[in-house]
Amino acid sequence: RPALDAIRRQAVSMVADGATILDIGGESTRPGAEPVSVQQELDRVIPCLEAIRPEVDVTLSVDTSTPEVMRAAAAAGADLINDVRALRREGALQTAVSLGLPVCLMHMQGEPDTMQQSPHYEDVVAEVCSWLGDRAREVVAAGLPAERILLDPGFGFGKTVAHNLQLLQGLPALVALGYPLLVGLSR
Repeated sequence: RPALDAIRRQAVSMVADGATILDIGGESTRPGAEPVSVQQELDRVIPCLEAIRPEVDVTLSVDTSTPEVMRAAAAAGADLINDVRALRREGALQTAVSLGLPVCLMHMQGEPDTMQQSPHYEDVVAEVCSWLGDRAREVVAAGLPAERILLDPGFGFGKTVAHNLQLLQGLPALVALGYPLLVGLSR
C-alpha cells in the first residue's frame, strides 16, 4: 500500500536522522480531539507497526490507552507502551502487567477534550511529582516491575504555558522520583 510505503520511508529517514524511539499512535489527544473506536485505533496502529518493525532497529513505542491495542501492538513488535492516561482506562493496568512491556505513565489533569479549559494547580511541580509517584507505586503493586516504568510530566496536558515552564524548571524533582523520564515538548 502506498501509505505504508511512505510510513516505512519516513521511519527509516527518522532513524537515519538520529531517532532512537518512534512513537506510533492512532488516537489524537490534542485539546478537543474526537475519540476513536478501538477498531479505528487498531486499523491505524497495527499496519504501521508491522510495516516499520522489520525496517528499523530502534524502540517502537505505541501511544495508546486501550487494552486491545496494547495486546495487538505487543504482538506486532512494540517495545514500549506510552499511555497518556497512565493505565487508568478499564483493563489497561492488568493488560500492561500481563504483557510485561515497559510503560510510560503520563500525568494529565482532566481528559483530552477538556484538559485545557481551566487547568489549576497550587504547585504544579509538587502535584505532578506526587501524582506520578503515587501512580508508579500503584502500577508496581499491581505487578509491573519498577524498572519497567518511565514517567512523563505531560507538558501541555492540562497545563498552561506557565505550568509547563515551571515543570521544565522542576525536572530535577521528577528525576528524584527514581524513574527514567520521557519528556515530550511540542513545537
